[in-house]
Amino acid sequence: MTSPLVTQEELDRRTIRRSDFVSCNQAFIDCRTPGSDQKENYAMVGPGVTQSSSQVVNLREPHGYNIGAAAMPHGITNNLHLHFTAEVFLCFRGEYLLRWGAEGEEGELTLREGDIASIPTWIFRGFTNTGPDDGWLFTCLGHDETGGIIWGPTVLREAEGHGLYLTSDNQLVDTVAGEQLPDSEELVRPMDPADIASLVDYSADDMRRYVATQDDLEWCDQAFLCGVVPGGRAGLALVIGFGMTENRRQEPRIYHPHGHNMAWLRADPDEGLLTHRHSETQVLMVKEGEWEVRLNHHDEVSVRLGPWDMLSVPAGAWRSMRNVSDSPATMVVVNGGDGRVRLEWADEVVKAAADAGFARDHNGYLAPAHLVPASAPR
Repeated sequence: MTSPLVTQEELDRRTIRRSDFVSCNQAFIDCRTPGSDQKENYAMVGPGVTQSSSQVVNLREPHGYNIGAAAMPHGITNNLHLHFTAEVFLCFRGEYLLRWGAEGEEGELTLREGDIASIPTWIFRGFTNTGPDDGWLFTCLGHDETGGIIWGPTVLREAEGHGLYLTSDNQLVDTVAGEQLPDSEELVRPMDPADIASLVDYSADDMRRYVATQDDLEWCDQAFLCGVVPGGRAGLALVIGFGMTENRRQEPRIYHPHGHNMAWLRADPDEGLLTHRHSETQVLMVKEGEWEVRLNHHDEVSVRLGPWDMLSVPAGAWRSMRNVSDSPATMVVVNGGDGRVRLEWADEVVKAAADAGFARDHNGYLAPAHLVPASAPR
């Protein structure tokens, strides 16, 4: 694996502070619909899924997924729509009522702070802020090209009443602003009732299987080779996919392919993950505490991340992360790909783990060092 040498300038470019988030209140076709007109839409990582050319995207570089957010006052709704790729909601603050079905009639679930929900593809979904005005919902959409959105029939009809139309190439047309309406065959029309009837139904119990609350998390404090070395004792809770775990008994809450995997990482003060690298894209999303992330094995560059800050780590780059706060810290780690993420540890980490009696077997999982052949991977 070739490791890029990351400069401080490049590290700064890939760091997205909470203060860097830029909202767009005209990102989607329901932006004038009463009850939805106070939404703030954000796009941080990836090519984006907005229907507005004015949407600011902090880092457009393709990652294999898109990360954004929705913020809205109490009582405001994000209307029913359908995605072709996986959509994951990460509730970082407040409370949201999730509903699904073409008219929102199939079921409802409440998402609270710390909950992560993966909504199945080809199902209409929407949500309402039922908590405080400063509620915050991050989103992660699978793949670079998501195919856009199919809006619920009622959403499209209501939007026409406010002068908004959607073209077949997923662009908004605002006739109130004087934009020319294209030929009718270029406009998106409401989904046919027969096609709606063919969609799979999900009960509340069905949907609950796609939600990982904080109580659902199964933390593992021996998930990494560095976990036996001081400074490397981070805990991992898998949410989507097997991801980076090196513990053969650890299993994710949600299995089905997303184009990315997702997990919670936590560490006590002065603990974290020691120097390693892997070949996938990676985004770190801080929830609590302050983390120091260092890149490169030599000629290190570093950044400190606080709550809601993000960092896109270049594929293949050496990296380490450490909790530099005085209390436990947490972050969400997103990696590209549907398979396991195979880590390569720095030589000094491998040696320190071996001195503590641990190595990895040929399947990449932790095992007693004295039982593992010398030909096993680092």
